[in-house]
Amino acid sequence: MKEPNEALAPEAPPGTPEANLSGPAKPEKSPLLREARSLAVRLAVFAAVLWVLLTQVYLVTQVSGNEMFPAVKDGDLVLGCRLEKDYAKNDVVVYERSGTLRVGRVLARGGDIVTLSESGVVEVNGSAQGGGILYPTYPKSLLSYPYAVPEDSVFILGDCRTQAEDSRDFGPVQCSAVKAKVITLIRRRGL
Repeated sequence: MKEPNEALAPEAPPGTPEANLSGPAKPEKSPLLREARSLAVRLAVFAAVLWVLLTQVYLVTQVSGNEMFPAVKDGDLVLGCRLEKDYAKNDVVVYERSGTLRVGRVLARGGDIVTLSESGVVEVNGSAQGGGILYPTYPKSLLSYPYAVPEDSVFILGDCRTQAEDSRDFGPVQCSAVKAKVITLIRRRGL
């Protein structure tokens, strides 16, 4: 029991020798440990953002084959945007066919009428299509022309039309199989 005349001693401020006598002090964390934890958190956030960008927003793939020559060459890296879902004529897209990613150019969309003549002339809705393609576009035996592209599909051709395997071989590509619209490419020799 305390005497009534005994005054309570005020607590000593932290960091003074008197404070060290009043009880066990909490160990201070070293600045190096705090910086290491901070760096680990920043790296984890960066990795999570990068993962989301590369799996949900962008697609990066290497082209194999010369079906899009000269625009896209064998070994080029293409960067595509996965968020684009409305494909226009002449868009270069990455699409999936038989479990393989391929690159091609959209010639026509759902509802368009495609005509390929035996002389190599391409027409979409009655208008001749050239677009700087150097190779003639001959029909193949799968489809009969004029051909109406089904809704929610695109008709895709390779730029190297004499060697490309494209919608002339396997029909139109459903929009759900189109994985990205190509926004840029990196030439293989530039790496």
